[in-house]
Amino acid sequence: MKKFLEEAAFQHNPLRILVDFVEKEEKKESVKDYDNWRFVGYVLDIGYNTTTIITSDPFKKAVGGIPRNSLLIMVPSNFWEFPPHFTLLRVLETAPTPLTKEVQQTYFELQKKSMPELDIFTQSELQWGALKTSVLGMYYPHPDDNDKLEFSGDLNSFVSAHKYRVYAPDDALLDLIINSLVPLEKQFNIGKLRLTESRLPLPDTSLPNVDVSVSTLDFMGTRTAMFGKTRLGKSNVIKIIAQSLIETARVCEGDGRTHNVGQIIFDINGEYANDNPQDDNRSIRSAYPDDCTVYAITQKDSTPSEPLRLDFYAHPNLSHHLIKTFIRDEERHPPDYVNSFLSVEIPSFESLEERERQDQIRGRRKILVFWAILHSAGFQPNLSTLRDLGGFDPRFAERTRRIVYGDGVPLPTINSLDSLLNELRLFAEADRAGPRLQSTSGNHNLFDSDDEALLRFLFPTSTTASGPRKLQKYRIYHDPHATNFVEEILEGLGRGQTVILDLSNAHPEVMQYFSQWLTEEIFSHQVELFSNNDLRDHYIQLYFEEAHNLFPADEAKITDIYSRIAKEGAKYHIGMVYSTQSPSTISGDLLAQTENFFVAHISAKNEVKTLANLNVAFENIQEDILHSKTPGYLRMLTRAHRFVVPVQARRFSPMTSQPGGQ
Repeated sequence: MKKFLEEAAFQHNPLRILVDFVEKEEKKESVKDYDNWRFVGYVLDIGYNTTTIITSDPFKKAVGGIPRNSLLIMVPSNFWEFPPHFTLLRVLETAPTPLTKEVQQTYFELQKKSMPELDIFTQSELQWGALKTSVLGMYYPHPDDNDKLEFSGDLNSFVSAHKYRVYAPDDALLDLIINSLVPLEKQFNIGKLRLTESRLPLPDTSLPNVDVSVSTLDFMGTRTAMFGKTRLGKSNVIKIIAQSLIETARVCEGDGRTHNVGQIIFDINGEYANDNPQDDNRSIRSAYPDDCTVYAITQKDSTPSEPLRLDFYAHPNLSHHLIKTFIRDEERHPPDYVNSFLSVEIPSFESLEERERQDQIRGRRKILVFWAILHSAGFQPNLSTLRDLGGFDPRFAERTRRIVYGDGVPLPTINSLDSLLNELRLFAEADRAGPRLQSTSGNHNLFDSDDEALLRFLFPTSTTASGPRKLQKYRIYHDPHATNFVEEILEGLGRGQTVILDLSNAHPEVMQYFSQWLTEEIFSHQVELFSNNDLRDHYIQLYFEEAHNLFPADEAKITDIYSRIAKEGAKYHIGMVYSTQSPSTISGDLLAQTENFFVAHISAKNEVKTLANLNVAFENIQEDILHSKTPGYLRMLTRAHRFVVPVQARRFSPMTSQPGGQ
């Protein structure tokens, strides 16, 4: 069988590395090269889920130590009688041996007698111990292809414990264990394997030096979670994932696309759009300027960007809501006339279509008064957009206009914001002078209480009231051409660009508005492509920070669009990367749908338990997550990986090329 393995069927199988490893270890044993031997010990007790092994101090020293969560391999003693295979074990904790009580008694007696040195026979007895390990699964040749391997999360069978041997894998075998299940297509390096937080090597030994790879296929159209306390490397990994898609998703099909994955990052802290020289922290945009476009509310001199703003005229209900939020946040007790203005419900143009004709006219009139307020506050209009939205005429009845303007005076045409403002001023003055202006039916006043509140804000009765001037500071959020940037972003995503929305220093309401609006537009766009059978191989990747605000644990508070993205996004080629500190604050539906996890240090036991309840792969590494606080030290579980991989994420830096990228 040994000769067969060397010369025939499995010559090109990745498990050839295992064959070479076992052969080298047997040679070391035969020449008594125990200092370099990778042998760890024997199996004391074996089961489908856990296995207890016995080992000794010299064995542990020779392999550089066996820390908790380290990986070991178990092979049959008669290895050459079977196709090459091994069982992967993860060290959990120490375990008692049949002689544990006797050993403890010996230690007690020695310490009591203050014996300075152990004799060789006692030392030989005391150096043995046991370790409890979890069974992660088996690696074996693929049944249908001798050039491939396969992994199963269980054991097909096992025999008596004494018929197995346990080894500590070398770097080549660790590379096979960690990376062999990752698709070769679109591979990308994310960091180094780090089995334990401690990096203190034993004398004459070295720590593992194994690169950890991911395939960007695992992120496309899937959900990826980042958990852990702040300042522990979540943002750095997000940059690496975005970088991996930029590097590996390039296309040269002549259809105008640069990549088959478009990305949009909702950058609430500005760290993906802007460099931070103090932290030596480079942004995605500066690393890949040709592949990235930044949209910013507040433009920065060092970062080229496009304006990210709202056309307050085109979206009167939303802009009034934003203004209300701004003012109420800044002033605890605004004046009564301001409070009345903020309490008005401004309709949207879409809602007017559902009303009867007379109600439509009255609703439009409120919008036009709001337009006049914006105009008085210096908000620059896009006149073409305003004409398309119905123009400027409030459509007061001719009989009422005659009362206001007087007989014999030509009635002006209302075709501009200035003429609208003048007409509203005359009507407000006439209504205040009395008697009250009446509707044409004569059944009620021409202006209802909301109209009066708007007109009182537009034309304050007090000379000390600021009125529309109060809104001037909010003009930074307005752009008369803002309706076009959504189309520009969708077009950029279609080409495969990485779009970064710099929301730093923006009001939370503005962040929420832009995030929701763009997500809705992206989702609608992808649904349309899907309906027309035009999705092809094109994907869109969304990046959300502080995800508990968008996907709260209380399902009733989730905005519909985010719920649909979580549940239906994969069907429409929409992937999502989201980060937050605590798993328990996130929607259970989203957690259940999440395929990829990157977990840094979490300090609360209940949070780690939530994670373990969500995915059993984290069950045995809860203590590690609770106690390891090194920045960038993460536990990774992707769609390709069948078990959690501890990795020290590399620091984000630009790459001009990446081996394995296609």
